[in-house]
Order: sequence, then C-alpha cells, then structure tokens
Amino acid sequence: MNKEIKDKIIAVCDEKIAKKGTNVGLSFYAFFKNKNETPILLMEVAKWWIETHKLDHFEKAVKIKQLILDNK
Repeated sequence: MNKEIKDKIIAVCDEKIAKKGTNVGLSFYAFFKNKNETPILLMEVAKWWIETHKLDHFEKAVKIKQLILDNK
C-alpha cells in the first residue's frame, strides 16, 4: 500500500479511537467514501486486510493502526 493510504488509515484509526475509545472496531470500508472513487486502491486494502492478515470483517482500530505502523 502506498504512503498516502497508510497515513489515512492511521488518521482514521486515531479519530475513531479518540471518539469511541480503544475498544472501537472498524472495517476496511472505513477508509473510503460511500461512493468509492478508487476501486483499485479499495481492492488493494481489501487484499491486505483479508488475504495478507486474515482479519475479520471488523477489527479493533488499535490493532489495525499497529499493523500499519509495524510495516511502514
């Protein structure tokens, strides 16, 4: 994944954690608009989420953030 989407994922995780606490969960759709304008990027993130890390549909934001930070 490119730096831009990694930065966005971290920002979204930080925002959700700040609003709802460390137990908040999210899906990979949280990083995209409802009308997705970047389907290739969406599929790249979905592949990272589902195939690479074998994550459930909803995962804790703190876990996702840490996975991104570990691979930056």
